[in-house]
Amino acid sequence: MKMADTGKREVCEDADETCKPTAAKLPKCGAENQPDCDGGGECANVLSGFEVKSVLRDSARDKTIFIHGTVEDQEAVVILEKTPMRQDDLAEIFQECRLKLQMKNDIYSTYQLQPPAHLNEIKTTVICPATQKHVKKYLSQEMFLVEETGEDYLSTTLPYIESQSFSVQWVYNILEKKAEADRIVFEDPDPDTGFVLLPDFKWDQKQLYDLYLIAIVHRRNIKSLRDLTSDHLPLLRNISKKGKESIQKQYGMPACKLRVYLHYQPSYYHLHVHFTSLNYDAPGCGVERAHLLTDVIMNLEADPQYYQNRTITYTLRADDNLLLRFREAGRC
Repeated sequence: MKMADTGKREVCEDADETCKPTAAKLPKCGAENQPDCDGGGECANVLSGFEVKSVLRDSARDKTIFIHGTVEDQEAVVILEKTPMRQDDLAEIFQECRLKLQMKNDIYSTYQLQPPAHLNEIKTTVICPATQKHVKKYLSQEMFLVEETGEDYLSTTLPYIESQSFSVQWVYNILEKKAEADRIVFEDPDPDTGFVLLPDFKWDQKQLYDLYLIAIVHRRNIKSLRDLTSDHLPLLRNISKKGKESIQKQYGMPACKLRVYLHYQPSYYHLHVHFTSLNYDAPGCGVERAHLLTDVIMNLEADPQYYQNRTITYTLRADDNLLLRFREAGRC
């Protein structure tokens, strides 16, 4: 099995741009002022000057915490995520760990285990400078279910999308090889049916059970599922076929163990397809957001305008401005 380069991609799906670490002593923390780090190498401590404002959300189940704060008066969001244990490391953990007994009762005992430091990593994502949009994204909020008809999309959703400054420049940087070129696993350069395939930032590429890759199409005139018609079937079939073949070749994971889907609403409005391991309960893979690529293809084969006419149900957060638009239109 050949694993891809493990360089970290600090990108938030709906971020305005690629977010990379910055030294805390720098007056600015934008990408243009941040030091590059070699894959696996050490960087300047970007968190030494981080001042916590609030915890936006935490999850004991997922072992993650989302923190809002500042670095040198710049707004920032830091995401801490405990990395999963790997089978290859178990022998070293057991041999080198420090144990502290907490409880013993008959055959049962509970310990606090301290593994070697290099096996006790916390994956850290830094978004800086962060906008209010980033802060709201990670804030725990009430959710609402929206049933969007084809007419709703044209009268409410599409005008909202077009009125917002949803930058996808970081996507274009990838497609043009200005960023993350070394992380591309596969590319079909065809301008109509081609795409690039690369690991999603959620996957650290150290184990396969949470495999997660993204196929980003070269075409720049397809925002989302709603734009798809039967004219796009060659593109979708190509992504399905070559994406699965590439993952089988690169990682040894067969198509029958992959979940391949599109989001609606997507995190950013440039068509992309998610490839995840079936073993991984990936964010957004539930029925209220994920649409299996095989289903999308079959729906378009049966009805060329399926996604222009179909009512699509999805969730919106309480503070989402699109939800406000639906409320103003009397649709929620």
